[in-house]
Amino acid sequence: MQAAGGQAAGGQAAGGETPGVQAAGGQVTVMLCGAYLLDRSRAHPLMAELPAVVHLPARIGLRPELRAALDLLGGELERSRPGTDAMVPALLDVLLLHILRAWFGERSREDAATGWAAALHDPAVAAALRAIHGEPERQWSVEELGRRAGLSRAAFAKRFTALTGRPPMAYLTWWRMTLAARLLRDSDAPSSAVAGRVGYTSEFAFAHAFKRAYGRPPGAYRRHREPEADPGEAVTR
Repeated sequence: MQAAGGQAAGGQAAGGETPGVQAAGGQVTVMLCGAYLLDRSRAHPLMAELPAVVHLPARIGLRPELRAALDLLGGELERSRPGTDAMVPALLDVLLLHILRAWFGERSREDAATGWAAALHDPAVAAALRAIHGEPERQWSVEELGRRAGLSRAAFAKRFTALTGRPPMAYLTWWRMTLAARLLRDSDAPSSAVAGRVGYTSEFAFAHAFKRAYGRPPGAYRRHREPEADPGEAVTR
């Protein structure tokens, strides 16, 4: 059983099951297909490292979690039951994450692993990323993130920048602005509340940072947010 998936944008996903294809040897292959809408204007940099096709060969006993997700998804698509409409998008998300985890895991084991494949499996950098993503509203400093990573300030800053392509504070700001745009797009929270949720005690400072990132202040961004992407433009991998 093979699966195709895509990158998520706001959790909008669709999935389906193609009819079985019988090979010459009598075995039947079923392909599970999923599609995600991708907001290319703010895609995470790790997406840029993905190839056009991610191929994970099936081997007995390898990646049992991925196999379990495939089996669960296949079961929901094969026989519709109460709750299937909620289960399928959730299982597509689980499947996508297992695919990405497996691919980046393989990349990290390569001798010349670089970029996000190396960053996600570097204990120090991964600890800092978990801290930033877990508490974006916290008043982080390079020194405090370095303590979370178990490194000196200078050593941490150099290592983080080398692996992620951004200095720690620049990545923190990028992530905060990404979250802020999502909140402005998907919620009715006032700008002051959005500012607080992404670590800004001053609404003016937040508006200035947001305009620098998106070219317009938060209020204008919310009023002129992009229309939903055409489902026909869904990105699949």
